[in-house]
Amino acid sequence: MLTTLSLTGGGIGLMFGLGSCLVIWRLAARRVRLIDRVSPYLRDQVVTSRLLAESPHTPFPTVERMIRPFLGDLAAFLERLGSTAVSIRRRLIRAGSPMSVEQFRTEQVIWSALSLAGGLLAALVLAATRQTSLPALIVLVALAGLAGALVRDTMLSRQVAAREKRMIAEFPTVAELLALAVGAGEAPVAALDRVARSTRGELSGELSTTLADVRSGRTLTEALERMAARTDLSSIVRFTDGVATAVDRGTPLADVLRAQAQDARQVGHRALMEEGGKREIVMMVPVVFVLLPISVVFAVFPGLSVLSI
Repeated sequence: MLTTLSLTGGGIGLMFGLGSCLVIWRLAARRVRLIDRVSPYLRDQVVTSRLLAESPHTPFPTVERMIRPFLGDLAAFLERLGSTAVSIRRRLIRAGSPMSVEQFRTEQVIWSALSLAGGLLAALVLAATRQTSLPALIVLVALAGLAGALVRDTMLSRQVAAREKRMIAEFPTVAELLALAVGAGEAPVAALDRVARSTRGELSGELSTTLADVRSGRTLTEALERMAARTDLSSIVRFTDGVATAVDRGTPLADVLRAQAQDARQVGHRALMEEGGKREIVMMVPVVFVLLPISVVFAVFPGLSVLSI
């Protein structure tokens, strides 16, 4: 018992010592730029209202201020891993999230810190029970911290995929409702307003944003182009291009919308058939490896019993 406690205490002290050395080394290795030295003496007077000041990104503003110097280093490291700021900004827009890149990076730091704590706990348990070597424990803790940031990035990609899947499912119904409204004699903007107010979903939110762009002074064509750029879905892009072309050239818009809805349903039908084909192959796995061996055993076992008798 005393040996286990001493190993645990030694492991805790060693891990905290390594963490302190790493922080001190990182602070010492941080390159101080000329602008960092001069900016405190040349700082402009703040003339904006305090109500417009940027609010903290997390419920822990003190901790956020403490880890803010390390956000740049983590962002640069994640940039080298492929999680660039441009990619994150694009995925946040496609996910419909109001977060900024800085807020997302802060969440990545929090996730990384929690994973680092979990990795440290696992390392202490391994050090106390299995006498694992110190380099392996250090690698385990480092990989745990990196995994936290990567898991948050993966979750953002999954949010984008789930939202786009919902939008593709909603698109045929929305297109048909727009075709009915336009066919009844309403203008395109009024039809968009009616459908956005009478439906709920991701695509309805995008229609509301498009209407806000139109009311702010942009033309319907520009607002639809911005909608296509935000969603980045082939069916939505074809829909917005068709509507913009019909509005510019004066062609019957109801026929264009019905054709777009029919095409979207055909695309959904093909995607459903492809998904069914994939699921059919997956369903063969339990049949071949579970049901078939059991059937063979039930067929062969009585004969083997008779032969043994």
